[in-house]
Amino acid sequence: MALSQRLEFRQTQALVMTPQLMQAIKLLQLSSLDLQAYVENELEKNPLLERGSAEDGPAEAADRGGEDAGDFNDSHGEGGYDGAPEAGRESGLEGPQDWIGADLETSRSSMEQGLGTELENVFPDDGGEKSAPAEAPPPAYSEWSGSGGGGADDGDYNLEAFVAADLTLGDHLAEQMALAIGDHKQRMIGQYLIDMVDETGYLAGDLGSVAEKLGCPVGEVEAVLSVLQTLDPPGICARNLTECLALQLKERDRFDPAMQKLVENLPLLAKRDLAALRRICGVDDEDLVDMIAEIRSLNPKPGLAFGSTLVQPIVPDVFVRAAPDGSWQVELNSDTLPKVLIAQKYHTQVSKTARNDKDKAYLADCLQTATWLVRALDQRAKTILKVSSEIVRQQDGFFAKGVQHLRPLNLKTVADAIGMHESTVSRVTANKYMATSRGIFELKYFFTSSIASADGGEAHSAEAVRHRIRSLIDAECPSDVLSDDTIVEKLRGAGVDIARRTVAKYREAMRIPSSVQRRREKLAASA
Repeated sequence: MALSQRLEFRQTQALVMTPQLMQAIKLLQLSSLDLQAYVENELEKNPLLERGSAEDGPAEAADRGGEDAGDFNDSHGEGGYDGAPEAGRESGLEGPQDWIGADLETSRSSMEQGLGTELENVFPDDGGEKSAPAEAPPPAYSEWSGSGGGGADDGDYNLEAFVAADLTLGDHLAEQMALAIGDHKQRMIGQYLIDMVDETGYLAGDLGSVAEKLGCPVGEVEAVLSVLQTLDPPGICARNLTECLALQLKERDRFDPAMQKLVENLPLLAKRDLAALRRICGVDDEDLVDMIAEIRSLNPKPGLAFGSTLVQPIVPDVFVRAAPDGSWQVELNSDTLPKVLIAQKYHTQVSKTARNDKDKAYLADCLQTATWLVRALDQRAKTILKVSSEIVRQQDGFFAKGVQHLRPLNLKTVADAIGMHESTVSRVTANKYMATSRGIFELKYFFTSSIASADGGEAHSAEAVRHRIRSLIDAECPSDVLSDDTIVEKLRGAGVDIARRTVAKYREAMRIPSSVQRRREKLAASA
């Protein structure tokens, strides 16, 4: 075969991720703490960025050259992002907006001209054959979370964050709760109670107020608390010292009537009134000494085994308040939004002293990076507000009546309603929290699966179906235990289109035994 030279045209399609788009996507999925670290790193690297003061308002922003608190004006003065979008409330949001502004150079040719090379040389991992794809970090790890004030550099994460990370008491309890509690609603109650546990392991707060905030019965909160009190370490989630010691004695199988009376009279033990304790417990001196020694071997503060590391509280990104007209007011938390300004005057002064192409290219790159950071921060705030407002609109029953009124909701429903892509909604709901009158919830909490209706009506929430299954099983009598097929028939009669394997899966997730085992247990209990 002879070799020859020839010219040919070839047309191909390729997805080019511009640096600006990559930056916008990264900022959108960062939590508020990670965003602060990222902005701090950019402030250190870019001389054309400066920190805005907390007192900067719309009027001062206009004096600096910005038309609005959330707008950037590149014509004169200084522009910036003061931490609030153009409209900080639900009513200020208009139609869907794109990540990329129309007045900036984002074409491939202009990008390559500004960088001085082809995009494949800047992003070699996107070329496919030029280099093997880099291994992604663990999905639960944020590359900015352990990097301190300076943030990460070039996407590298700190290996010492894995080695030096300590398991907190809350994480330890949450991992056990995921195995001990299968019901989604009860898990939410359990996580709320875990967040109320202090560093010593005691539950601080009243169960009645918890039930009122979550909109569920007090008995259900007490049932979840009883499960949490069986977790490791023994004595955890107790409400007082007496309950803490009783839980540890029950774990050792030593909580007999005499020991119970001793634990209930700890003030007498503190006074060393042994005569009164002997009379109350009904034991002799030798048994009383053994009982006191066993009490002293218990741990009065079981939570301290996990250290007293300062726990970073959850800072909500969105506030939801009831409006006087009965609607819900959605507002961004301005304290979590970084305030960044672009020093246009400084750029004008410095650009006059730039004498070679290298200096001019550096200043142009810094200005373009600063401009896109300001726009990305403003767009991030607007997007969070849009998604949060739509979630509140979809789940208005939860905010008005409580946990049991959660509706089936998925990412596509919210994305279609606000005119965005599902991946954008997924990034917005990651690591973002909403403060409501019922507590602080992660945005992902409001997305629940659905089960179709048998009569073609509105779909049922999976949590509501689980509750119906539990109610049917609790109401059955020993002589007529319901099988999974019978439960399916009853649910379909109530308008729930569900398969038998789904009923079995939900039943096992709630730790409910099969119909054969339940029949044996109930017959044994009634005998």
